[in-house]
Parts: sequence; structure tokens; C-alpha cells
Amino acid sequence: MRAVLEPALRRYGAPLTVTLLVMSAAWVLLMIALPQLLMVDYSLRPMLPPSKLGGPEDVHTLRNYGTLWSNAIHLGIFLKTVWGSALVTAVTLALSYPMAFYLAQVAPKRKLPTLVLMLVVPFWINEILRTFAWYIILAYNGPLNALLVGLGVWAEPVRLLGGDGGVIAGMVYVYVLFMVLPIYNAIETLDRHQIEAAHDLGAGWIAIHRRIVVPHAKPGIAVGCIMTFMLAAGSYAVPALLGGPQSRWFTEIIYNWFFEGGNWNQGAAYAFILLVLCVGFILLMMRLFRVGLTDIAR
Repeated sequence: MRAVLEPALRRYGAPLTVTLLVMSAAWVLLMIALPQLLMVDYSLRPMLPPSKLGGPEDVHTLRNYGTLWSNAIHLGIFLKTVWGSALVTAVTLALSYPMAFYLAQVAPKRKLPTLVLMLVVPFWINEILRTFAWYIILAYNGPLNALLVGLGVWAEPVRLLGGDGGVIAGMVYVYVLFMVLPIYNAIETLDRHQIEAAHDLGAGWIAIHRRIVVPHAKPGIAVGCIMTFMLAAGSYAVPALLGGPQSRWFTEIIYNWFFEGGNWNQGAAYAFILLVLCVGFILLMMRLFRVGLTDIAR
């Protein structure tokens, strides 16, 4: 804590530093901590009519959490969401790493602003509108089917919407920027002379990336994986628009509990289970890449 406060005090002075700390603490307390505590309290109580609230039946119980394990359909959707989010993260990482490396170490400096702008501009559009664009692209009579039929890849249009493939493709596109930028920021700090020296000593590109680039970019990779997984696991718009009954996401079940079933207590329990999943994934990534909170915060 002292290592964080001393630079801030020197740069901003005591009054502004204290003001920023108080505002940050108030934001965390009011917008993060208290809502989460309220959600936990809701999840531990049964759904009761207003006349029974505060009565003998209004007690804390784990029954809402047990619903997931006793409902085979919901449990299957939950496990599929975990698998699907991990797959989205892996595919996004595979696509983003080459782009990030090119931008950070290969692209000419004079072209870099243009390339970054081309990458960022599509994300100025709302996520729902970008998802609708994929809905048009993947439609039965959409341009992708027309192109593939014209090239002779398949004889007639194929239904690409309503399945897991369309949902995963849409999520990869929607969240790719959250993977590219952290990796780019990490690789950008790597001294290019290290890569040149390894190349001069006879190391191939695979060895250079495995021994030099990837170890240096571990914090950025960890941050990108964490952000992409959490966004994918918590996404509602993409699976709702591009998916179907056979490709439901766990967030859709939570939405149904809250707004269609009217059972906020059960919805809160499912939401808290999803939160625990995301926290567990963060800890897994930190352990897998051997990074700490200070490394991720850079």
C-alpha cells in the first residue's frame, strides 16, 4: 500500500490523493461491494410472498444453490457455458497473439496509428449492433452462405444460426479487442534487440516466441484471457441473438429467473455461482501464468 501511495502523493499532493482514494472507495463500496452482498443475501433466502417476509419461513438456506445440481438441464447449460467460454478464450488468444505481436514488434512506426485505429474503430459501435451484423452475415440467405455456395464449398445454404458455432464466432469477434490490447501492451515493452540477438544466434521463430516473447507477455496474456473469459461467460446479447434453444447460455437462465420467472432469489443464487466461476478462473490464470496482482495491474 505504501508503494502505491508514495508516488501518488508526490505526483498529485495530499489533498487530491485523499480525494481520489475516498471517491474510489465510495465507488467500490456502493457500486460493487454492497450490490454483491445484497445478491448473496437474496440467494440465501427462499422466494416468499410479501406477507411472509420476516416470518418463520424467511430463513437463510442453501436450497437455491442446490437447484442447479438437481436440475440436469440447467447443470448441462452451466457446464456448456464453462466449456464454451474457455473455447472462446482459446480461439481469441490464437487469433489475437499474432496480431498483437505484429503491431508491437513488426509494424512500421508510421503505419502503427492507422493499424490500431482500424482495429479499434469497429468497436465504437454498440455491441448489440455488432452482434446484429453477425446475425446478417450468418443468416440462411446471408452473404457468407451465398459466398460459400458460389465457391462450391457446399451445394446449398446451411443454417449457421441457432447453434453453438455461431455463438462462439460472434463472441470471438465481439471480445477480440479485449485480448489484443493487453497482449500488445505487454509485448510492446519487450526490447526488440533481444529478438534480433536470439535470431542471430540461430534460434527459430518458434523458439524465440516460446523462450522470449511469451514469457515476457505472460501478464498481458493472463489479463486478456481473464477479460475474455469473464465477458464470454457473462454475455447475454450474443447467445440471445445468435443462438437458439439448443445453444442457451447460463446468463439466459439467470435472466429467465429474474425477469420471466420473477424468482429473484433463485436468480441471485445462479448469478453468484457464475461469479464464483469467474473468480476461480482468475485464480487459475494467475497460477497458470505464474503472475500476481501487481503483474496484472501494470
